[in-house]
Amino acid sequence: MKDPEQFKANIKRNISDGAPSNKFIWPRYLTKSMEDGTFGYLMEVKPDSFDSFVDILNTYKLKVDPLTGRAVREPVRFTDLKAMVTACINIANAFRQLHRAGKSYQDLNDGGFFINTDTGAVLVVDCDNIAPDGANFGIGGKPGYMAPEIVRGIAKPDTQTDKYSLAVVLFKLLFRGDPMEGEKVVKDVCLTEAAELKHYGSEALFVYDPNDASNRPVRGIHDNVIKFWRIYPDYIKDAFIKSFTEGLTDPNKRIIENEWQQLFMRLRTEIIACTCGRTNFTSMFEKQDSTTYRCPKCGMTFATLGFSNKEYRMPLYIGCKFYECDIEQNSDDFIGVAGELVENKLKPGVLGIRNSSEKVWNVKMPDNQFYKVDPGKGCPIWPGLEIDFGDVTAKI
Repeated sequence: MKDPEQFKANIKRNISDGAPSNKFIWPRYLTKSMEDGTFGYLMEVKPDSFDSFVDILNTYKLKVDPLTGRAVREPVRFTDLKAMVTACINIANAFRQLHRAGKSYQDLNDGGFFINTDTGAVLVVDCDNIAPDGANFGIGGKPGYMAPEIVRGIAKPDTQTDKYSLAVVLFKLLFRGDPMEGEKVVKDVCLTEAAELKHYGSEALFVYDPNDASNRPVRGIHDNVIKFWRIYPDYIKDAFIKSFTEGLTDPNKRIIENEWQQLFMRLRTEIIACTCGRTNFTSMFEKQDSTTYRCPKCGMTFATLGFSNKEYRMPLYIGCKFYECDIEQNSDDFIGVAGELVENKLKPGVLGIRNSSEKVWNVKMPDNQFYKVDPGKGCPIWPGLEIDFGDVTAKI
């Protein structure tokens, strides 16, 4: 640390400013300095319901068996696809809030997150290196996550380098691999400092660069990346391609946090959970027409609901949800559930949409008349369904 007092003053300033949101485990108090100049700080303890990003990538964590004293593996996996995509939304949103506060993280890596694998809730930790954008106190970053310009030594961490590191984190969460580790990298038996400078700095090459196939993932080594690259829809893959091609050399071409947030909100909307057990994105289902999908496994068809403020449609299946950001123009609330497709308790097989919001909806019923649907109430699903939420309308 080149200037401990300056570093300490920055933490003190962050404590005074407060956390950008509740997604951060933020420094709360500084300790007194010791005679040798060392000091510490206090923060909240991580809740037990959150697992480290490292453990999620490894798919397990080590716990000590109280009977034998031995370390045993305990699986760490997301409960479902929706929880994982929600985690991506939360990560992007956390850094959107941080950057809007005029600060940069500067050391974004797999050790900086804890995630609730049941809900997708996220806590950002290791916040002692966060500083005002443009300021740096000696933090460089972790190899594999640092932007190429930092690896090359021609730039210091800031919000633009955060955007690159954010793309790496999101890629690793979705594809379970390194965006730059392909055939070219594995040819180097030992990743020396010179090799890291080449593969992650001066000659960094995305594994799915559309114009250069020399660093493609290798079967038997990068099987996760190969498998998942086929699954995700084109708009997600295009965002990573842009981030890791144009964004490698031009920081201004990197995907901004709000754009990531919008992309993953769409991805979450396009999940289909079929009764046969197949759960995947609409890109992996057969498109019957502009408003209907078909399960390739069992043949079940899914109608969709289109919102006037979205370019895409939401598949309808029991348990699917839409959110406040879907029914209110310019809303940033991607957590609050506004509506849910449910089965009528008294009439099995009859489906309807429950109003989980605090708004009164105007809904077109089968008699072609509009009726009010109060919070907590519902309306039936039928081919001509139309819902007026106020700012936004939705139609089947």
